[in-house]
This record gives sequence, C-alpha cells and structure tokens, in this order.
Amino acid sequence: MRFPAWVPALVAALLVLLSSVFVVNEGQSALVLNLGKVVRSDIGPGLHFKLPLIESARVFDRRLQILAAEPERYLTSEKKDVSVDFFAIGKIENVRDFYRATGGDESIATQRLAPIIKDALRNEINAHTLQQVVSGDRAKVLQAQLVAINKGAATLGVKISDIRIKRIDLPTGGEVIGQVYRRMSAQRKQVASQLRAEGEEQSQKIQSEADRQRAVIAAEAERDAQKLRGEGDAEAARLYAEAANRDPSFYAFQRSLEAYRKSFADGDAVIVLDRNDPFLQYMRSDR
Repeated sequence: MRFPAWVPALVAALLVLLSSVFVVNEGQSALVLNLGKVVRSDIGPGLHFKLPLIESARVFDRRLQILAAEPERYLTSEKKDVSVDFFAIGKIENVRDFYRATGGDESIATQRLAPIIKDALRNEINAHTLQQVVSGDRAKVLQAQLVAINKGAATLGVKISDIRIKRIDLPTGGEVIGQVYRRMSAQRKQVASQLRAEGEEQSQKIQSEADRQRAVIAAEAERDAQKLRGEGDAEAARLYAEAANRDPSFYAFQRSLEAYRKSFADGDAVIVLDRNDPFLQYMRSDR
C-alpha cells in the first residue's frame, strides 16, 4: 500500500513542530540551550518554542525545597563538643547560574551547599557557650549567619530562606546536662508550688464561704426555732389561761398532778414537807 506523497511531509512537519515546543508548569522555570550554550533563561510558566534539533530546553523546579544534611560536630566557645542535626529550606533563585554551577544536577548543588552552611554554623556556634546554644534562641543563632550563607549560595544560583535545627546532642554525663536537668526540675517545682498555692487559696476561699453559709443557716435556724418556741409558749399560755378561766378548780388539780409527776418521776425522790403544806392538799384522804 502506497501513501500519498504529502503524508511523509506531514509527519515530518509534526515531528518538527513537537520537537520545537516545550511546556513550563506553574512553580517551574526553564532555560534554552543552543548547542550547549545558554541563550534564554528564567522562562516562566506557559507554552514556549525553540529551534528543533539545534536548541534544547531544561526545566527546573523553583519551589521551596528541603536540603537535608548529615549531623555535624562542633565546638562551643568553651571547647565543648556538640552534635547538631539541621536542615535548610531554599530554592533556585537564578536558573542560569544554577545550570552553569551544577549542570542542572540538584545533588551536586546539595553537596556544594552543605559545606557553606556547616562552616557558617561552625562560626556561630564557636562564638557561643554550650548553654547558650542549647537553652538560647536557636533561630537567632542561625539567622545571624543566613546572610553569609546566601553569599556563598548565590554562586550556585540558590537562595536559602531558612535554617532549622532538628536536634542537638549533648555529651553524656557533662556538667551542662546536669544544669539543664536541674533547671528543668526547678522550673517544674516552681510551677508545682504555684499550683499548690493557688489550690490552697481556692480551698481557703471555699472553706470560708462554707463557714459563712453554715453560720448564716445556723443563725436563721436558731431564729426560726426561737420564734416557734415563743409562739408555742404563747399558745400554751393561752390554752392554760383559757382552761383556768373555764374551771379553776380542775385546772388547779391538773397542775398539782403534773407537779406530783415531775417530783416523783424517778421513783426514788424523798420530799420532807409539813403535813399541812398546800403542796399536799390533793393527797389528803378527806378531799
């Protein structure tokens, strides 16, 4: 089967067109090489064209990336050993410089950046005591050397935006470890003492309020009881007076019986009275 003469030409044209087009996504940047020489750089997102066969395009990620490094041992100002584990956050700032310095290989950029960062950290940690490095503001320790680090990173077309310390290993059994532990213990004891004092204060407030309420309730109860007793005594007096007015002799007899009952309630009472004493008037047989 033979194809029309224009088909190969169309296929060749499509291949040429495809080889002359490249796409740069958001967060990326590209440069164009003409026989290995950079002719265009810092090409932003979008659809772009290049000369087929002669030019080639390289696309790089310009978003922030984490540059990890192995822990490094440093000496503090008092010549004490400390191991610092850190990482850097950076991005490609200049695509042209990055390609010229590393050939576009990010691993090479990481290898060349690590000594720059470590040397800057060494200068800063050497100027501080171990206690300052461990218990001080780590961000200030690192930020102080960020300008010097970026001067070296600029030769690679890279900019470091931040450096963070993940861990600081202290020499075991050292004096600083004991100081740190003692400081932590003192801080915890201070917090505990403060909490106990606040709890004791709250307890005293609650106890005082409870005592006040108890005193108020007891006073009100005693007031009500006295009022009820007074009302009861008044009612009893009224009833006695009413009974006395109705039948004075029976009232006198009833009161005498109550007096007898109270006097001889325990069964062992002995009362010595004159036989004509009025108290015995209801015990005489002649009544």
